[in-house]
Amino acid sequence: MFGAIEAGGTKFVCAIGTGPGDLESGQIPTTSPEETLAAAAAFFRPYLGELEALGIASFGPVDLDTDSPTWGHITSTPKLPWRNCDLAGWLGRALGVPVGFDTDVNGAALGEARWGAGRGFSDFLYLTVGTGIGGGAMVGGRILHGFTHPEMGHIQIPHEPNDPYPGGCPYHTGCLEGVACGPAIRERWGLAATELPAEHPAWALEARYLALGVANWMFTLSPRRVILGGGVMQQSQLFPLIEKELHRILNGYITVPPAFLAPPVLGQRAGVLGALVLAEQARRVA
Repeated sequence: MFGAIEAGGTKFVCAIGTGPGDLESGQIPTTSPEETLAAAAAFFRPYLGELEALGIASFGPVDLDTDSPTWGHITSTPKLPWRNCDLAGWLGRALGVPVGFDTDVNGAALGEARWGAGRGFSDFLYLTVGTGIGGGAMVGGRILHGFTHPEMGHIQIPHEPNDPYPGGCPYHTGCLEGVACGPAIRERWGLAATELPAEHPAWALEARYLALGVANWMFTLSPRRVILGGGVMQQSQLFPLIEKELHRILNGYITVPPAFLAPPVLGQRAGVLGALVLAEQARRVA
């Protein structure tokens, strides 16, 4: 029996189980670190006799360097009360179990690799397009880590000349997240993504920006599939629009494989199921 947490900026999804078939979950609002972590620990305490390990897939940025004294901490997040929060360490001590820790998007990639749209692929990307934009990369069957975790939402892309919106990222303004996340759509058009009709010009522009991002990752990481999830991607008309733009950008230099762009099979459960995989990995190395 494994514990899993998808730690988000608005809610923590806590779960117990071994996979999609036996997952039992609940939600906790993300308030202060003290209140939220205490509530998360309380969720798992009835299972302590069975709990073998805990996996956490967290919003970030986070420290994933296992040799670092701040491993398991949330670092330079815009959510100021959570800066330098020892998320993994506090919960590990409170529950007395090994802890696996990674970003929320890397967790989602692990979940999709085990049970979803990434099965059978040793090299793929998982991208979420919602309140922010983030991505996890599976390379050679392993999640990509390096100096830090990839920040795919902050790549620099050409700004469309006819787009008057400068971008909303407080760090880089016109990065991909700044121009293509959910809040950017609302600020540019005055309506949320869910309120815009399918034929609205917003979607052609959104597809252009997302296709530029996908093209850059194709050139650098050569994935065999790109899984596109998150609230904005609930607009199903985006998939053919992005694919059309991608063909135009690549201009025949790279051939796009069949079914290259795919929605997540696990939907909103990808992150918390990936946290189960992190817990399993933590138990193996404990």
